[in-house]
Parts: sequence; C-alpha cells; structure tokens
Amino acid sequence: MAVRSFAYLPALRHELTCKQVIDQTHFDDPNLDKDHLAFDDESPYPEVRSAVSNTDDPTMPVSTVRSWVIGVIWAILIPGLNQFFFFRYPSVTITGIVAQLLSFPIGRAAAAWVPNWSVFGFQLNPGPFTVKEHVLVTVSYLATVGWQSAYATDIVAVQRVYYDQIYNFSYQWFLVMSTQLIGFSIGGIARRFLVAPPSMIWPLNLVNCALFNTLHSQQYAGIGTRGGISRERFFVYAFLGSFVWYFFPGYIFQALSYFSWVTWIRPENTTIAQLFGYVHGMGMSVITFDWSQIAYIGSPLATPWWAEANIFGGFVFFFCKLYLVIRFQQRSQFTNTFYAEYMPISSRTSYDNTGNEYNVTKILTPEATLDLEAYRNYSPLFLSTTFAISYGLSFASITATLMHALLYFRKQIWIQARRSLHEQADVHARLMSRYRQVPEWWYLIVFLSMFALGIICIEVWPTQMPVWCFVIALIIAFAYIIPIGMIQAITNQQVGLNVITELIIGYMLPGKPIAMMMFKTWGYITMAQALQFTSDFKLGHYMKIPPRTMFTAQVFAAIVAGTVQLGVQAWMFTNIPDMCSPDQKNKFICPSTQVFGTASIIWGVIGPGLQFSKGQTYYPLLFFFLVGAIAPVIPWLISFKYPNSFLKYVNPVIFNGTGLIPPATAINYVPWAAVGFIFNYVIRRRHFSWWTKYNYVLSAALDSGVAISIIAIFFCLQFPENGAIGTTNILNWWGNTVPFTGADGRGVPLRQLQPGEKFG
Repeated sequence: MAVRSFAYLPALRHELTCKQVIDQTHFDDPNLDKDHLAFDDESPYPEVRSAVSNTDDPTMPVSTVRSWVIGVIWAILIPGLNQFFFFRYPSVTITGIVAQLLSFPIGRAAAAWVPNWSVFGFQLNPGPFTVKEHVLVTVSYLATVGWQSAYATDIVAVQRVYYDQIYNFSYQWFLVMSTQLIGFSIGGIARRFLVAPPSMIWPLNLVNCALFNTLHSQQYAGIGTRGGISRERFFVYAFLGSFVWYFFPGYIFQALSYFSWVTWIRPENTTIAQLFGYVHGMGMSVITFDWSQIAYIGSPLATPWWAEANIFGGFVFFFCKLYLVIRFQQRSQFTNTFYAEYMPISSRTSYDNTGNEYNVTKILTPEATLDLEAYRNYSPLFLSTTFAISYGLSFASITATLMHALLYFRKQIWIQARRSLHEQADVHARLMSRYRQVPEWWYLIVFLSMFALGIICIEVWPTQMPVWCFVIALIIAFAYIIPIGMIQAITNQQVGLNVITELIIGYMLPGKPIAMMMFKTWGYITMAQALQFTSDFKLGHYMKIPPRTMFTAQVFAAIVAGTVQLGVQAWMFTNIPDMCSPDQKNKFICPSTQVFGTASIIWGVIGPGLQFSKGQTYYPLLFFFLVGAIAPVIPWLISFKYPNSFLKYVNPVIFNGTGLIPPATAINYVPWAAVGFIFNYVIRRRHFSWWTKYNYVLSAALDSGVAISIIAIFFCLQFPENGAIGTTNILNWWGNTVPFTGADGRGVPLRQLQPGEKFG
C-alpha cells in the first residue's frame, strides 16, 4: 500500500504549504526554484522531485535475511579487494555504484530461486526483491567504508614502512574502529540539521535515488506528462554507450583522455608545457573525451549550476589570474614568489633547493625525529605553485565556512535546534515520521565505546600523542560538522579539515609524526565519516528506510569492513616480498602510503614552524585565514542593498572547490563546468521536463558505465600478465605515449639550474 499523505494522523494535521516552506527556510536558498514550486504532497525542490518518489509503502520488506546475507558478503568481499589493490599502481577501485548494479540481479536471483522456508521465525524468501532491500544492501554496507580503504590503515602502513613500528593487531583494530566509528556518534545531532530539513537536498544522493528507482521501475514525483522513451530504456542505452566508449580513452587511445594537444606541437617548449601540459602543467588545453576526467571532481550533472559557477570562478581567479600575477612579479625583478620558476607549476611532489624531489631521509634521526642541523645543511622544503596556492585556499575555506554559516545559516540552525524531527515541512519528512527514530543513547554508546578505544590506543602503545590532543581533534571535527555539512548538503562539495589539522598539530607537537597522523585522522575523518553517515541517512530518508535499520546496518558494516581491511593488509605485508618498495615486481609500490608518509614528515617531523611562521617561505599563505574570514561578509553586506544580485550565490566552495588541484587541472575543471552549464542551466531552463525525467538517470548511467568498464579493462586486459594481452606492444603507440612525453612529462621548470647550483 503506497502512502501519500498522513492527514489521518492527529499529530500531523498541520501540513505545511510550499510558501510556508520558503518562509521557514530563513535563508535565500539558491536551490529553491520559485518558478517550479510543487503542490503540498511534493518536494518544493525540482531536483528532488525528479529523482525521489513522493509515496511510501510501509509494508515493503526491508531488513530481510537475504538483504543481510548479500550485504555481509559485499562487506567482506569488496573491502578486501579494494584494500588489496589499494597498494598497487595502477590500482582499481570497486565503487559503491558497481555494487549497486551487481546487487540487483543477485537479489532478483535470490527471490526467484531461494525456497520460501522459515528459519527461527525469519522468512528466507519473503517475495520479490524490493527497492528498500536493495538500498539497505548497497548503501548501508558500502557507503561508510566498504568501497574505499579505511583512512587509518595508512597510519599502520606508514608506521611499518617509514618508522619500522609494527604493533599487534589489537592496536590496529582499536585505531581503525575508533577513527571510523566515532564520527557516527554525531549523527544524533546532525540529523536534525542535515537530514530532516527539505533544504538539505544532498545532490549526490539524487543520482543514487534515480538509479534505484530506475532499476525497480518505481514512480517518480516529477515526471509529469513528458513523453519519450522510458527512464529504464534511457539508462540502458546511456550505460552501454559509456561502457563501450571508455575503452578508447581508458585503454586504446589514451590521448583522448589527456588531450593536451598544444604540447604536441612543440613538446620541448617549457612555457607551453607549463600552461597547456597535463602531467605537470595547468592543463589549459581544456579538452578531454573521457567522462572519468570530466567527473573527476564529481558529476557535473549532480551539482547545482550556481555551485559549479562558484567553483569555476575560484579556479579562474586563483589558479589562472593569481598564477599570472606571481609570474609577472618574478619577471619584474622585485620578487621571486615561492621560487616557483625553479619547479614544475603543478606537482604534488615536494622539492629541495636543487630542484630535485625532497629526500626526507637526509633530515631524520634514528628515532624518526627532525635532525635540525641536518635540515639546515640540506635544504628547506619547496612546493609547486599550485600546491602552495591549494594550501592557502584550504586555510581560507576553514574561516570562510564558519563565517558563512554564521551570516547565512544562524537562523535556520536556531530554528532546527528547537524544532522536533516530526515538525518538518516536506512530504518526505511526513512520510518518514511513522518510523521510530534512533534513540539518543545509541549514539552515546557509540561515542563512549570508540572514545575509550582511542584512549587505550594512545596510552598503551608509544604513539607520542597525549589524550588532550585527542580531545582537541574531536572538538575540531564536531565544531565543523554542521557548517560544513550544510554547505555540502546544498552544493555537493565538502570542505576538508586535513590541512588545518596538520597545521594545528604541527605547531602543538612539533617533531612527532605518529601523533600528527593520528591527530589528523581523528580531526578530519571523524568529520568526514559523520557526514557520510548523515548522507546515508538522507538517502534512507528519501527511500523511506527505517532509521533504526539504517543505523544498525551501517555500524555493523563499518566493523566488518574495517576488520577485513586490516586482515588483508597484514597478510600482504607478511606474504608479498618487497612490499611498498619502488621496484616491487608486481607493482605493489604503495603510492598512497608514500604520500601519507611524506606528509607525516613534512608536517610532523619538519613541522609548519619551519615553513609557515614569520620569515619562512610560505608565511604569506597564513593571510588566507584572514581572507576567508572577510570574504563572506562582503556579499552579505551588499545583499542588503541588492537582494537579488548574483552575489547571493557566492559560497565558500569558491575557495574549497579547487581542493583537488593538484593533480587536477583545467582539463578537469573547464569541461566539468561546461557540461554543468549545458545541463543544469541551459537544458534545465529551456527543456525542464526533459531535464526532470532524464538528468539524474544520465548521470547514474555514465558513472556506472565507466566504473564497470574500468574493472573490465583492469581485470581482463591490464592485470593478467602485467597487461601482456595478445601482441605485447600493440598498444605502445603514439596515441598512448604522447601525453606523457616532452617537457610536460618530465616536469621541466622554466628556469633550469646548472649542476651544483641552488636556489632559495
């Protein structure tokens, strides 16, 4: 029985109209399209109406034996495989959308073939495989930690590889469980602000909703009378096209992906390489035929256009105009900002004063602390221009987020703090009000138990980290969960806390790399896991999954997946020879561990005091904190005089949206913004009914096709015999080598030092 309204419930007779939704929003919501408002039994947001059903069948099975069995299998298999390939280069990641697709035929097969027996009162086959079972299997078991390596496993790997510290499995398990689960405890508070309000739309979840409803032929709220082919057939056509096409840019003709065509004309010209190259340049060629490149920073079909405009505007200003200013200053002989001309413009590698990659082993003592005399005799640490600017923008985004939340969201936060979860404004909140909420004491138990595991981990083993630092890390994460969550919920972009936590612990405990890694993980991943948990709850909110079932499944999945990942990692280090060495014969060179380990030395061993304090090279970047604090005030003040100007759309993502540079370049940002403009501005305005019916289905189909194609290429063509399928050199041709050669591929700087010459 599909339930549309709850007028028969006495406590919920006061259904709110769309006008009341607008009045109670208390901020000028850029996602609210007042030209396409819905009736009271639909969401006021067209994005939500286009992907989410406005009905519910409370009798539909959810937590069944088969959903738990399939989910547990995924929670073991996918984390194990992803952890195994996490240490290999090139790697492959089995994402949640792959499991979402594979779960559908498995569930349908279970419904067709499993006998309808009853075991201990539970039916093995309660009927057709339902969309709610599918959501529970896919999201609850995979979205938390299933399709990616748990962040804290890199701490364990770095301790083993860089610092020769091998602790027992208890330490590893306590560390992973505490860092992965303690963020869940904030869900009891965050749901009031980030799940129940209709303005918190969480755009990325709408792609998942569209795919779930398409696979199960569920009815949508916003189809209207639009004709054309069905969404199911549209998805199949787009999926097959995406799957087949990716074989060209992903394997056969990789220059279609890295289409830096200008550098092919004069490959040895360093200026052209810096501006138009992809490997170590700005990527100003701006052309790519690869959906994975276009969607590298997130699907452009799932992000609102106004948010994409913020991100693209930040990219143009900070990574184009600011770069030109730095170059002009260098040419004018007044200053040589950051000594940038002696290094590639874009690189995640750190450099010494000879232009070579920084050799961190030269400045370490046997106890893995800083040898200050050796550091002075060797070299300061230098960063590429884009890397340095990205640090500055990270600083600005931290203060801008708090200021933006204070100016724009303070009334809504106050209203939500006083409002009951049963007093929300849209149809989805009313439909969900019949299900029992998770008791607050469940969240308290998670927090206390994981907090205890964290203290045990810190105190029993020599981690160099005092408990008070643990508390500060959690305070940072919990303080930012609401403002960052609100921005992510309306823009599809998350402000990261990894850089600011590294900066803080680097000043508090200089010279202690293990403490730095642990502080960063608790400070950053606690917030990230809390937002992932909240995002999953919003998806459950849209798909009408009982909150208690979602909570139980997510916590159980996190425990299972984290344990499996640690087991796989321990087996690999025990049984694979030369694990993490640069010349490991099976390419298990651990690229992520190298980055994590280098960061532990940059921020933990050297510390920010020798890089960002007054008189040091990167001291000017600290002024970005002030820039971030002031920037939101300007459009807020102007909006009083010009309330309908474009400035009301300015958001802190203008600082944070470019956080993936490097390694991302213009070849990622420009096509991404162009596709977003075409679909979420032009088509949405001129062909609204087409956009409503197909936009999110197209996003899901393109993402799914690329994901399945990547797996097929890796396991069928690259992994067997190290890629020697058929004729060994059949793919070693110009179209696969030209993007990675020349001055761009080698990372040649504008100014090349002579042997023995130094800069800085």
